[in-house]
Amino acid sequence: MSYKNTNAEKSTVTRDTILLEEKTGNIYQSLVAISKRSNQISTQVKEELTQKLQEFATTSDNLEEVFENREQIEISKHYEKMPKAVSIATQEFLEDKIYMRNPETEI
Repeated sequence: MSYKNTNAEKSTVTRDTILLEEKTGNIYQSLVAISKRSNQISTQVKEELTQKLQEFATTSDNLEEVFENREQIEISKHYEKMPKAVSIATQEFLEDKIYMRNPETEI
């Protein structure tokens, strides 16, 4: 999934807890769903960033041979400007894009 085209906020936003509670009937279940999705998103983004930065990795550990690479800087800036994983997960939750299942209620 591409997180670059999400409409999640890039800064802190105050949320109405009643809207979060209405989705599941319990604010705590809503927050658990958002936090688990946020962990999934952050893991995926971290893996993607690591793969892109592996191209620029050097095998030598010499401090004198540190080079400034414009492409690497641009990639890092792009990921810094992206919305945080919690913002993306919250937006997905509010837009009903998250599938939630409770095994206790299914029994």
